[in-house]
Amino acid sequence: MAPAIDVLSSKNSDHVAATCKDYNISLGQFEDLRARAVEAKSVAYCPYSNFRVGCALLTADDSIVTGANVENASYPVGTCAERVTIGKAVTEGHRGKFKVIAVATDISPPASPCGMCRQFIREFCDLTMPILMFDKNHDYVVLRLEDLLPLSFGPEHLQIDRGS
Repeated sequence: MAPAIDVLSSKNSDHVAATCKDYNISLGQFEDLRARAVEAKSVAYCPYSNFRVGCALLTADDSIVTGANVENASYPVGTCAERVTIGKAVTEGHRGKFKVIAVATDISPPASPCGMCRQFIREFCDLTMPILMFDKNHDYVVLRLEDLLPLSFGPEHLQIDRGS
């Protein structure tokens, strides 16, 4: 049985302060990530599911990159907000370690990234990176990537000895 996950209120300054301290981000960064992830939902292209997802990613240089989900009539071809955002960040030259990713949806409680997105995040982010998940009320859950993707497989598992 999975452990209970606490849903926290972003209106509770004690919750937010503790989250910021625990994950080494400022209050301003927390608020910007929340607002930008929520705002990103407005450009989601989701005519089939009507399930809007917005994402905001804090880069190594403290820039914020955003994205939203993009569906397709051939359902498996659609792309989740997390993969759009990370792909955009990488192609814009942000190759350093990302600091935090935030995801916002229109449901409650907050939704976590899907399995495919968890693996995609793993490619570019440290296992200790926090993932902020906001619901329609701005309540949130925060977990580290390693909590969402235990016993993960990453790029370091594919290192090839090129010394010979």
